[in-house]
Amino acid sequence: MAAALYVVPTPVGNLDDMTFRAIAVLKEADLILAEDTRTTGKLTAHFGIETPKQSFHMHNEHKVVQRYIGQLQGGATIALVSDAGTPGISDPGFLLIRAAAEAGIEIITLPGATAFVPALVSSGLPCDTFYFEGFLPPKKGRQSKLLQIAESTSTVILYESPHKIIKTLGQIVEFCGSDRPVALSREISKKFEETLRGAAGEVLAQVEQRGGVKGEIVLIIGGKTKQERKEKG
Repeated sequence: MAAALYVVPTPVGNLDDMTFRAIAVLKEADLILAEDTRTTGKLTAHFGIETPKQSFHMHNEHKVVQRYIGQLQGGATIALVSDAGTPGISDPGFLLIRAAAEAGIEIITLPGATAFVPALVSSGLPCDTFYFEGFLPPKKGRQSKLLQIAESTSTVILYESPHKIIKTLGQIVEFCGSDRPVALSREISKKFEETLRGAAGEVLAQVEQRGGVKGEIVLIIGGKTKQERKEKG
């Protein structure tokens, strides 16, 4: 395997979603950079991967990027993974990928698992134009992002945590209106996978009635319709 930085997606839930190519790359690499070596350790143990692992996460990536750039320039083959999904998509990895690109190091990104694509496709909302917002800012800039979402004519994709989903759905109702169509997908590819679809107010009521929902959440928000824009105008 040629010396390069390999960006390797890992399953968001079901380990059967791991590709044969991803397993081969992780086995043949000189080093695996993992967001959490314990989480990745479960994956590598399952597939019999014995490649050494080192931590690479949001709290240390600024300090260690140049160390790994040096190793790559020296001919090492490094595989970058996150806990789940594709590195760089609301996960650590961007800084290393950017530095490798600037240094002229070959970057090979494998296609594979990411949570928002299956959530978007199964939402029943338009997929022809959309934008991925990821996690909303917790405080500063949150209101301006919500205003952008409210005015967007494209489908919007958010990630959200279980303990914040009721607040976020409430804000979608506040900024976008209770009738704005949404789809909430959780636990994608896992045993308790489900999608709640409907008007934002209805989905909020369902989640509140349950006392919240568990698991990793993707929230898909329909765009502002032509009729809504006309009425506002």
